[in-house]
Amino acid sequence: MGQTFIGIVGNNAQHSYNRQLLQYMAVHYKNKVNIQLEEIAAFPLFSENLLGGPAPQCVTDLTTAIQQSDGVIIATPEYDHAIPAVLKSAIEWLSSATHPFNEKPVMIVGASLGVQGTARAQDNLHQILNSPGVNAFVLPGCEFLLNNAQQKFDDQNNLIDTQTATFLDDCFNHFLQFATDTKRNLPVG
Repeated sequence: MGQTFIGIVGNNAQHSYNRQLLQYMAVHYKNKVNIQLEEIAAFPLFSENLLGGPAPQCVTDLTTAIQQSDGVIIATPEYDHAIPAVLKSAIEWLSSATHPFNEKPVMIVGASLGVQGTARAQDNLHQILNSPGVNAFVLPGCEFLLNNAQQKFDDQNNLIDTQTATFLDDCFNHFLQFATDTKRNLPVG
């Protein structure tokens, strides 16, 4: 198969509409790409006091997966107008210890129970991913915000709203092109 993307579940909830969204994407786009889901629930709370020694195994494992991938899809919920603490902590580990996001194409998606989707959390995540030490290439202008997520999936984990599914298809196709163009334009080595 062609491209492989890492889908990061941006929270540690047992039931997560963001995990469900990534699972849908992995199945729905399986004929185009491979989307490998990664969980961050096991990441310890970041502390720079821990940076002198080896990185935790979960950090090393996710670093390797990201570095070997063609891009990353991060699905984030929104808590208090921002990303969850577990996602912020995971990015802090990655950006301080191993730097796998450097020049890596990233698509941000999010699912929420509210009517605004995850607009503020996605804006927050975009700022974090563009910060020094992270340096991700975030897909511009194609935010996928799944609002009222509890009403958007059927029992087989399919998006039941055709307009929503079509918009996700459009955003994902833009990301595929963005990832291809990014790889093509990066210097070799």
